[in-house]
Amino acid sequence: MEYPVFSVLILAAFGLLLVVSGGVAYLTLAEWRDRRRRDAEERANRPARRKG
Repeated sequence: MEYPVFSVLILAAFGLLLVVSGGVAYLTLAEWRDRRRRDAEERANRPARRKG
C-alpha cells in the first residue's frame, strides 16, 4: 500500500535540501570572491617597498 503523503513529504524534503545546499554554495562562492577582491585592493593600495 502506497502512502502519497509520505511521497510528497520526501520530495519536499529533497527539494528543500537542494535549495539550502545551493544557497550555502552561493554564499560560500560570494564570500570567496569578495575576499579575493579585498585582498587585491589591499595589495594595490599598499605603498611600494624599495629593494636594497
